Amino acid sequence: METVIAFLFVVVVLVCLDRLMLWLEGRGHVRWRRTGRRDLSAEPTAELDSLLEDSRP
Repeated sequence: METVIAFLFVVVVLVCLDRLMLWLEGRGHVRWRRTGRRDLSAEPTAELDSLLEDSRP
């Protein structure tokens, strides 16, 4: 019986966390389930060499 109660407790906690994340997503703080992934090919890129290059003359 204790195992069933522990399992139900875990399920309730996970459901509450999911609802919290959906609420935060609605306010624009995180991306959770309802918004898809960003298209990374449309994002600006920077090459590693240009970031590590010494810019002093």
